[in-house]
Amino acid sequence: MSEITNFRGEAVSADTEVRGDAAVKALISRVGERVRKARALKGIPRRVLSEASGVSPRYLALLEAGEGNISIGLLQRVAEALDHRIEWLLGEDDPWTSDALRVSDMFRSATSETRSKVLDLLAPQPEASARQHRIALIGLRGAGKSTLGSLTGEELGLPFVELNREIEDNAGMPVNEVMAFYGQEGYRRLEAQALSRIVATHDTMILAVAGGIVSDPDVFKSLLRHFHTIWIKATPSEHMARVRAQGDMRPMAGNPEAMDQLKHILTSRETLYDQARAKLDTTGRSVQQSLGDLVSLIKDRGLLD
Repeated sequence: MSEITNFRGEAVSADTEVRGDAAVKALISRVGERVRKARALKGIPRRVLSEASGVSPRYLALLEAGEGNISIGLLQRVAEALDHRIEWLLGEDDPWTSDALRVSDMFRSATSETRSKVLDLLAPQPEASARQHRIALIGLRGAGKSTLGSLTGEELGLPFVELNREIEDNAGMPVNEVMAFYGQEGYRRLEAQALSRIVATHDTMILAVAGGIVSDPDVFKSLLRHFHTIWIKATPSEHMARVRAQGDMRPMAGNPEAMDQLKHILTSRETLYDQARAKLDTTGRSVQQSLGDLVSLIKDRGLLD
């Protein structure tokens, strides 16, 4: 068997070197795929990521194609621009699906007392028990989550909570100011804290969450674990029309490509939204019709049994 010498002067087999090269190629490909997915989930063009990270659009294109052998320093800048941890881009575990990463991060940030309790009590828990009678409505803005959540709460006698309102109450400022003051990473941290408080204080409720919650793997996994999730769907044109009907012209203001971007965001998030336990399409339905559909879905699925 042929041998080669590594940088330490040690003899290693050629097969070992080949396997090492294959592992490096797999890592580069994985990093590129995750950067591409993270950027798509946030709905930002490569040009915007380039400006935020200081990495050229051409180099980002190579990276996302699995052809760019990026340095750790540059990758850290890309991760920060995406509001991601660099280990999410490098690790073998998928940050959007890995329970191990979520538990590890929570355990690492917990107090010593909490860690001790976790070590004593950690055991498989039936999903139905973990979710209790909590229902969460997910989906893009304009699908009808807040309207339907509030009306369904009244219809079924359940408390209704908007996660963003919890964030605002805790931060003492509107969400737009939270974003401006703390940035995306700070907002996500407050979002995670608000969700944890709600789980700790509510066994029965309806929760409406922001559409971008799926872009944070840890928070979204927690939501799926502790809530019966329902994806409130609508066509992109109906999403846009409803937002504009509410008097919010931001999606269209000075942006003729807004509809294309909305479609792109929806497409990139579909596989994540599709992890919901149930789906409700509100396209072409009145509020009262959608309310009846949602109440029936909850009863038929036995989500409150």
